[in-house]
Amino acid sequence: MIIELDIEEYIGHKNHLPLIDVRSPAEFAKGHIPSAINIPLFSNQERAHVGTVYKKQSKEKAIELGYKYVNPKLNDFIRIAKNVAPKLEVVVHCWRGGMRSRSFAEHLQNNGFSAAIIKDGYKAYRKLALEGFAKNTKLYILGGYTGSGKTPILLRLKELGHQIIDLEGIAHHKGSAFGAIGCLAQPSPEQFENDLYWKWKELDISKPIWLEDESNNIGHVSIQRNLFLKMRESTLFFLDIPKEKRALHLIEDYCTGQTELLANSIKRISKRLGNERTNKALQLLNKQDFYNVALICLEYYDKYYYNGMKKRDPNKIKIIKSFDTNCENNIIKLLHNV
Repeated sequence: MIIELDIEEYIGHKNHLPLIDVRSPAEFAKGHIPSAINIPLFSNQERAHVGTVYKKQSKEKAIELGYKYVNPKLNDFIRIAKNVAPKLEVVVHCWRGGMRSRSFAEHLQNNGFSAAIIKDGYKAYRKLALEGFAKNTKLYILGGYTGSGKTPILLRLKELGHQIIDLEGIAHHKGSAFGAIGCLAQPSPEQFENDLYWKWKELDISKPIWLEDESNNIGHVSIQRNLFLKMRESTLFFLDIPKEKRALHLIEDYCTGQTELLANSIKRISKRLGNERTNKALQLLNKQDFYNVALICLEYYDKYYYNGMKKRDPNKIKIIKSFDTNCENNIIKLLHNV
C-alpha cells in the first residue's frame, strides 16, 4: 500500500524526507520542487518515444515499451536511491502522481524502503507556486533610484530579524540591463516561481514582509502576478540619495574588470540613452572612467524610476531623504518611517 501525501503535508514538515523526482531530465530542468533530487525513469529520448507510442498505437504498447526501458535500470535505481535516502525513507513524485511515481515507489518498497508519493505530483506544487500569494499579507516595498544600496539593506534587515524576500537573489539578476553582471545563470521562468514560493512558504504572513521594488520582469523571469499586484498596492519606502553617491556605489557593484560586459549593457540601452550619450559613455568606459559612465546611465534610470513612481498611489509613497548609501544609517531612517 503506497501512502499518498498532500503537497501541503509534505512541505509543512520541518524535517522533510528526501524527495525523488522521477520525471525526465528535461522536465526537471524546466521546473522542479526545490528540494527534489532527479532520478529519471526515462531519458528525454525514451520519454518522447513512449509518448509517441502512446499516441499512435496504444496505452498498452506504451507501457510495454516503458518496462523495456526501465527494467535494465532497476538495480541502479536502488543504488542511487540509497545514496539519496540512506535511512531508506523517501517520498517520490512525477508530473501528476500517476504511474511513474507509483511504480518507482513500489520498486523501492519491494527493496526495503519506506516510500510515499505526492498526491497529484509536481502539478500540486505548481498550483501552490502560482496561487500561494493570494492570502492577505502586509508588504513593505523598499524603493530607490538605481545605486541606492537596496539589496544590502534588505539582507541587513533579515539579520536584524525582519522578514524579507530577496527577489533579485532568487532571480540571479539585479533587474537592469546590467543586472546579469556578476550573477549566476538565471533559473527558468518556471523554476523562479518555484524557488520564490519555496522561500515564501517559510514566512509568517501575519507579520510584514520586506521586498525590493521591481518591475514585473527581472531579467528573463517574471514575478508571480498575485504577488506583483500586491507589491504595487503596498506602501513604497523610497530612498532619495544624491546620484553622485549612488554612482560610487554602482562602481563597487559592477566595475569588477568586466569592461566588455559593461559595454554590451550600455549598448542594450542605447536607444534610451541616445547616440550621443551612448558614444560618450563607451568612450569614458574605454578610459576606465567608471564614475562618469555611471552618471550618464543614471540619467536614464532615474527618469525611468521617477516615471514608474508617478504611476503609484501618492498616498502610499514615503520619500526618505538620505545623503549617502550607508546601510546602517538608511535602515534607521527606514524603520523610523514604518
